[in-house]
Amino acid sequence: MPHPSTVTVFRDVRPAGGAPVELVVVDGVFADSVPVGAVAEVVDGRGMIALPTLVDAHIHPDKTAWGEPWYSRRPASGLAEYVQGDVDLYRAQETPVGERALRLLSHAAAQGTRAVRAHVDVAPAYGLDALDGVAAAREALLGVLDVQIVAFPQHGLQRTPGTAALLEEAVRAGLADAVGGLDPAGFDGDQQGQLDTVFGIAERYGTGVDIHIHDTGETGLAPLYDICARTRALGLSGRVTVSHAFCLAALGERELDEAAGTLADAGVSLTTAALGESTVLPFRELAARGVLVGLGSDGVRDSWSPFGNADMLHRAHLLGWAVDARLDEELEACLAPAADGGAALVGLPRVDFTPGSPADFMLVEGECVPQVVVDLPERQVVVRGGRVVARHGKLG
Repeated sequence: MPHPSTVTVFRDVRPAGGAPVELVVVDGVFADSVPVGAVAEVVDGRGMIALPTLVDAHIHPDKTAWGEPWYSRRPASGLAEYVQGDVDLYRAQETPVGERALRLLSHAAAQGTRAVRAHVDVAPAYGLDALDGVAAAREALLGVLDVQIVAFPQHGLQRTPGTAALLEEAVRAGLADAVGGLDPAGFDGDQQGQLDTVFGIAERYGTGVDIHIHDTGETGLAPLYDICARTRALGLSGRVTVSHAFCLAALGERELDEAAGTLADAGVSLTTAALGESTVLPFRELAARGVLVGLGSDGVRDSWSPFGNADMLHRAHLLGWAVDARLDEELEACLAPAADGGAALVGLPRVDFTPGSPADFMLVEGECVPQVVVDLPERQVVVRGGRVVARHGKLG
């Protein structure tokens, strides 16, 4: 005997700030109407705006001090000093990684995040402890938040012996969905060696790849083009991401056209975190050239920075600030990398409120989408798979 459908009707809501409608959800997806004979739960939307829940395409939940006692950060003049700061903070915190990660990711979900890509440190200093902790948090949030895990060699692969073996162990044990890398030419000092290791693991185990590139100029561009070539050669289109890619931020139009064409042809996606005016990716220009761009929080209250809150609507706001968005269409465009771009990057279907689309959305008070991006209203209701999972910024 077939199991009865779960049906919810959200009345008087305004998708993307449009006219009020009634949204019917059947078994987690939008439908044309309530099935004959079904009993529907009714939620009054009170004229609120319905927006897709968002995707944090780049976050480091293992490093967070969110909810912990204040931690005073030291000056740092380069990547090596920041990395040492990670180790010092890790040793200073009494709360286990899993508990801190669960606290942060629960907050993210309650603010309207449907999925995250979590970069988790793998290094001899930690072993696989951080991965174990974030994997436990992922398990606790099943059905509320999707968590992809990248085994991330923050301390370098070539400069930190033992890291490559740990990366492979993490993937082999099923703790990671993707293998990461970090500044192959600059910080690690061996572009070929690092990329041989990372892509070798990905090829052997069928994982994705997500590599940080903070390096600018040719030191960043050379590995970027190398990553594209390897992606094409191994048939990994759609499974490789370059995070940050600061080397693209200052390119002129001709150089950007060339880089975007290479990225699009290879099927390599990008993430940006809106860290500042000089490093934010030209996401609209890249998207127009066929490059998939997602938006992420990066670090949240970690040793690198006291800032961050894992709220992707706020991150879209910061993106607008970084690019000096003023027009309505510019402000709306800042939401796209966190919604459609992020969803495509992690392999989730787009939320467009049409029949068959996943019922993953949030309800907020406001006049229109640009005003929501600017004013950051409270997330009154968060829905995942048609089920209300949070109200007023709290899960439950």
